Amino acid sequence: MTDLSQYTFPNSTGVCLLDCKTAFKNLTDKEKKYAHYISQASWYGGLIVLVQTSPESPGIFLLLQKVFRSQPIDDLRKLSLEKGLTEDEFDALLTYAAAFYSNAGNYKSFGDSKIIPNLPKDKFETVVFCSAAAQSNSDEVKKLWNSVSDRMYLLGDREKELGFGEKGITTYYSSNCDLQDAEVAQEFLTQMNLSAYNTRLFKKEACGSNNVEYEVCLASAQTGAGQVPGCCDNLLGSHQFNPKGRASPVTFHVTRGDYSKLMALVSENLEKAKEFASNEVEVQMLDEYIKSFNTGSLPAHKDGSRFWIKNKGPVVESYIGFIESYRDPFGVRGEFEGFVAVVNKEMSAKFGKLVENAEHLLALLPWPASYEKDTFLRPDFTSLDVLTFGGSGIPAGINIPNYNEIRQDEGFKNVSLGNVLTAGYKESKVTFLNDQDKELYTKLKVPSFEVQVGLHELLGHGSGKLFTQDENGKFNFDINSVKHTETGNKITSWYKPGETWDSKFSTVASTYEECRAECVGIYLCLSTDALRIFGHEEEDGDDIVYINWLNMVRAGLLALEFYSPETGQWRQAHMNARFVILRVLLEAGEGLVTIKKITGEDGNPDCVVILDRSKIISVGKPAIGDFLRKLQIYKATADVIEGKKMYDYYSDVHDRDEPHFVTLREIVLARKQPRKMFVQHNTTVQEDGSVTLKDYEATSASLIQSWIDRFPSTNVDEILEELWQKDEQHFVYP
Repeated sequence: MTDLSQYTFPNSTGVCLLDCKTAFKNLTDKEKKYAHYISQASWYGGLIVLVQTSPESPGIFLLLQKVFRSQPIDDLRKLSLEKGLTEDEFDALLTYAAAFYSNAGNYKSFGDSKIIPNLPKDKFETVVFCSAAAQSNSDEVKKLWNSVSDRMYLLGDREKELGFGEKGITTYYSSNCDLQDAEVAQEFLTQMNLSAYNTRLFKKEACGSNNVEYEVCLASAQTGAGQVPGCCDNLLGSHQFNPKGRASPVTFHVTRGDYSKLMALVSENLEKAKEFASNEVEVQMLDEYIKSFNTGSLPAHKDGSRFWIKNKGPVVESYIGFIESYRDPFGVRGEFEGFVAVVNKEMSAKFGKLVENAEHLLALLPWPASYEKDTFLRPDFTSLDVLTFGGSGIPAGINIPNYNEIRQDEGFKNVSLGNVLTAGYKESKVTFLNDQDKELYTKLKVPSFEVQVGLHELLGHGSGKLFTQDENGKFNFDINSVKHTETGNKITSWYKPGETWDSKFSTVASTYEECRAECVGIYLCLSTDALRIFGHEEEDGDDIVYINWLNMVRAGLLALEFYSPETGQWRQAHMNARFVILRVLLEAGEGLVTIKKITGEDGNPDCVVILDRSKIISVGKPAIGDFLRKLQIYKATADVIEGKKMYDYYSDVHDRDEPHFVTLREIVLARKQPRKMFVQHNTTVQEDGSVTLKDYEATSASLIQSWIDRFPSTNVDEILEELWQKDEQHFVYP
């Protein structure tokens, strides 16, 4: 029997305001206008995530907008109670709507499992009909409810989480695509030197089962024929392709115009932002983004990213595009994301010192210098207060761009999202620790995590070389002298032209890289020099190290929530990574980490994680060092076979010895805490041209209201409905 609590949000789910009032107030009028128009572009682009999440998400969004636009929420509550709902049931509906908006769809952004309402379907319908009665288009609202309500509540095996085929739902691919189709498409894209980041893949079978056709659709405002800048002249159109190991060729149709009207709104607002850019580099950056979003050219977005990394120390920082590939089951297609944030100068000064000491700290990592980048390209590393984050979820830190050829040879930027850290990472209830550790953990969780985020982003994602061979046969390493650290032999594998980290490691790339960065964080936090940069001296440095390691071990246990025994799949890249680290530290033995099953104060099964802090240096450091070195070596040499073999071994939840993770998972699920939801500000341009910031309370009702205020116009409804109906043909589920 399905445990519905794993797919619902309780009414007690915490809501936080992502407060940016002080930072925004300190901006000039010009900077406020720049921030406003980039924010608008981010919000319009963020609606694309609805389309990228599930077939029904755009329809549910339209329904919620119509329901809550109809009248004030308090009035709707009163009407609903008169029709028989309880206060708890109405609050459950508000919590569902807030969770839907926060995750940009009806699947969790962190965990990829479905979100269903925590109230009976007939009670939800009562609220919808109460709303419809107050609207002139009541039949339209009821029709919308009838079209999405079944799928809103549907929780069959396939609907429970995102994934391929029978293992889940995905809208990055048509419903008849599977892993083999994704592999064939990637082979074609590599041959065409075309990145998958801003594409979706649709499959149709025509003229008999041997004649398979695919459509690779580029996201762009423009539709139809034309040139895609930076790509081959004949990219758009039909291509015959002979996949390896197949007797029959397949046909690929490369088209553009996916999300076209939303992409046009993104470009339109970026065009407006150009007038208020602070320098010529920002103008050039926006020009390339606009070119990319208009034409579907990912090379143009790469060029925009090149200007972005040259734009050092802006007061208003932003990035926008198809960025992270966590939710693509194949790991190569990006989710749309756009953010606007304001620099926190005090915290940024600490990160500046970290950048200054980067070369020194990189030398401490457990691999030879030949496996490190030839030159560390010193990036911007700033602490930001987020004003706007359009997408499915808000991280605590970011290292971008994700284009490895730019990161390795030209540079990158790191950002730590300060108001996300302070608002979202304070836990109201700490589980699975003893009382003594709980007290210290509560006190030092945020400052220790601040250290981890800094090291993870700058020296985790920013470290390590990829061995490559270019079109002329030239290597970026000395093939005669560089030795494989694990075999002692010469290097025999590397990245060939057209191959990237994502395309080679695909399904495991995201979690593998997050694991590498997390390992760098806990490994380098042992350095007194690193701790001193963050203001931690000897008197508190040991405690910071202990809590950082304890947090990682505890997170490895909490990760079991994000594993699906039914499919054998991990649903979240970071949590898979933390479980892997837990297994590595358990394997180190010598009592470093212990997980004890106990009876909780409530009389139910519980467990406690114990980390022997006296053995972190003697046992933990060499264990993580050895593992981290292997992660880097397999990544550097494009050794998918050995890298995936090792990573899959540590990702395996099935018991080989104590502790019994299957049993522990039941305890973790029974005591899980819902992730907090963020309310974000809105900005508006007044008649006199000034930009004002609208504030909200930290409640589900206010979170919903912020979305109603964000999209008051029905123009967006029409665009989404058109896109939703157009997509329907690709997502026919049994």
